[in-house]
Amino acid sequence: MTGPQDGDSPERGREGGSAYPRIPGPRQAADDLAPSAAPRLGPARDPAPRTEPDPDPDVNPDVNRDPDSDVKPDVNPDRYAAPAEEPEIPTESKGPTENEGPTENEIPAEKLTHKVLTSLLGAWALAACSAEETALVEEHLTECAPCAEEALRLRDAVGLLHTDRSLDLDPLLRSRVLESCLGRRPARIPVPGWAAPYDAETARLDALLRDFGDAEWHAPVRLRWFEEERPVSRRTTVAGVIGHLMTVDGLVVGSLGLEDPLGSDAPDDPTDRTEIFWRTATSPPTRAVHEPWREQSHTLIRTVSFAGRGVAELSVSYGDFFALPLRDALLERSFESWVHGADIADAVSYPYEPPSGAHLHRMVDLAARVLPSALATRRRNGLAGPARDLVAAGAPGRSLRLEVEGAGGGSWYIALDSPAALGSPERSVGQIALDAVEFCQLVAGHVSPEEAAAGQEGDREAIRDVLFAAASMSRL
Repeated sequence: MTGPQDGDSPERGREGGSAYPRIPGPRQAADDLAPSAAPRLGPARDPAPRTEPDPDPDVNPDVNRDPDSDVKPDVNPDRYAAPAEEPEIPTESKGPTENEGPTENEIPAEKLTHKVLTSLLGAWALAACSAEETALVEEHLTECAPCAEEALRLRDAVGLLHTDRSLDLDPLLRSRVLESCLGRRPARIPVPGWAAPYDAETARLDALLRDFGDAEWHAPVRLRWFEEERPVSRRTTVAGVIGHLMTVDGLVVGSLGLEDPLGSDAPDDPTDRTEIFWRTATSPPTRAVHEPWREQSHTLIRTVSFAGRGVAELSVSYGDFFALPLRDALLERSFESWVHGADIADAVSYPYEPPSGAHLHRMVDLAARVLPSALATRRRNGLAGPARDLVAAGAPGRSLRLEVEGAGGGSWYIALDSPAALGSPERSVGQIALDAVEFCQLVAGHVSPEEAAAGQEGDREAIRDVLFAAASMSRL
């Protein structure tokens, strides 16, 4: 562009050339930056030699131009435009600078105060801290004695959480609590000792049932027992089992003059009573049976506690099976409550411990006393060998020693030829040894006679007859 501008004085350039100053183009953006901050794509190159004189910084091309001037604008304005900015190439990170914050996974030590580190002790004890947090916490524990003591206590507490023990309560817990309470303040009306096993087993079963939802009450349960020479089973539900226990407990309820759950015309046979309940109850039985069963068991305990000593010998009929005095009948009901409680627990995959040793011993003793009568019944039905040496009632007769081991165990001599005979070590013809729980499983029909005895010695026929007689005492 040439020619003078209005109002301006002619002036020569510094390096010669036109008499009028040349209008400079805009400066490049990189000229305003420090050399170190200018973006580069590669090695620095020497700029091309400049052919134009340096622009006068005092001249503003847009201020002094006359709008009426004949000077025409440059037809190629792009030749003075700034070059396009080159894209930045990210460089390798050298880590945070003084003004930058920490990286994502870095924990600044100055931010973890004593209060923050103390709050991390629980997570540290559970091994839930990150590697950085763990290192900072452990470094702090070497400097802070109170936190170190707290960390040890938390680690010990975590050790208590990692246990394979059963979540079920100790069967002896209730007895110990009651014994301690009664030792300080005896009960005005104590529960008879012979009724304590029934009280304990119904309480344990009630504790198992209280947390059941509708699904558990309808869980399938297979009841097993032994008939003649073979095992049999019957399928029902958890609610059906509780209904079965309630109706058979009704035999004891009726003998005390209380209201029978099936009415006054109900039969005495336990199997018939159960079948009547299952036919007439809501189909299938629901959790509504729980409260009537529990209330009936409470009523039984209260009644025998207030009745006095004479009630223990009251006879309870089991139909064609046998009759037992009330003290033994209630012990038999405690045995059934334990066995069926274990059946229910198996159905819902929950642990269920055997009774306490003292109560288990009473149950084993009852079975041993009933064995001679069960053997005589099988002999009358042609299912056992003939009697070899009949003696007068109360006289020592041919016997088999029953050795029951473990908690609740003991030693008994079983009369073989007559239920009225007296078992005697002098006339023992053999011996069998079983664990206490295994013997009770045999009596309940849950173990076959062939698999029950851990040790056998002596008369094989007598041993077989006694084992099958024990299994025959089971029923629905």
